[in-house]
Amino acid sequence: MMHNLQTLIENYLEYCGAQKRLDEKTLKAYRIDLRQFSEQISIINIAEITSKTLEQYIARLHEQYKPKTVHTKYKPKTVKRKIASLKAFFHYLEYKELIDRNPFSKIQVRFRGPVILPKTIPLHTVETFLTTIYRQRDHAKTDYQKRSTLRDAAVTELLFATGMRISELCTLKNADVNLYDGIILIFGKGSKQRRIQIGNYDVIHILKEYKKEFITEIENCNYFFVSPSGKALSDQSVRRMINKYTSLAAIDLHITPSYVSTHFRNQSVRGGCRYPLYPGNAWSQFHQYNRNIYSCCYVKAA
Repeated sequence: MMHNLQTLIENYLEYCGAQKRLDEKTLKAYRIDLRQFSEQISIINIAEITSKTLEQYIARLHEQYKPKTVHTKYKPKTVKRKIASLKAFFHYLEYKELIDRNPFSKIQVRFRGPVILPKTIPLHTVETFLTTIYRQRDHAKTDYQKRSTLRDAAVTELLFATGMRISELCTLKNADVNLYDGIILIFGKGSKQRRIQIGNYDVIHILKEYKKEFITEIENCNYFFVSPSGKALSDQSVRRMINKYTSLAAIDLHITPSYVSTHFRNQSVRGGCRYPLYPGNAWSQFHQYNRNIYSCCYVKAA
């Protein structure tokens, strides 16, 4: 029986969304990876795909990423993801008994990219960034400007204090933020939960001030951070906000959300202006902070 490759890909993506409950960004990545695979191999019948077909495709991916080459099409993580997407797809076909034998079963994939240290934000840059936001707030003339800078300050303080992802911050519900006890409930990837306790009064104070000012919008949309239109704040709005204050502060560094998260984790181990207190082994908790519940204390460096 002939099984059309493109039809199986669509069925697999529907399965990932309905059964595995993967988020839209993950599904989009899967769709891109599998579409690229189907276009490059030019095979319609899934039964005609062999281990040799996969080896040739993976070899092309390796060619498109060469560690010693300056101009490369894909980064190491992208190539690894493309291979992982493909393996997951064929595992699904095997599980559903749509193929007699998984062509990946006889393939050993080894991919070793260069070890690159994560990029962090220098402490003086963080201080400059935050100072710029508060200076803009102090000089705000209209009510709109005052409210916007207040929200920007609250968003930035929480990002630096917790190291949470922007997607996690934007999906924070009002009920997830307990400012009385200083506890934030975060729903991360795979619907995993973790609790963070903010121990610094200044961070709690700016969040309380923000909530008091935006309480009507917060209660109406049920999200903690809201846009000027009264809806949940979007990822793109936060990214634009970060770029805006980076430019105003004349910071010669492209600050991204991942930089903020990396800065937080770096300071977690080294100490500094934002220092989380992990129960048990600090290094173990550091490497698994996305999966564990921990407390975050926000203290100044000596």
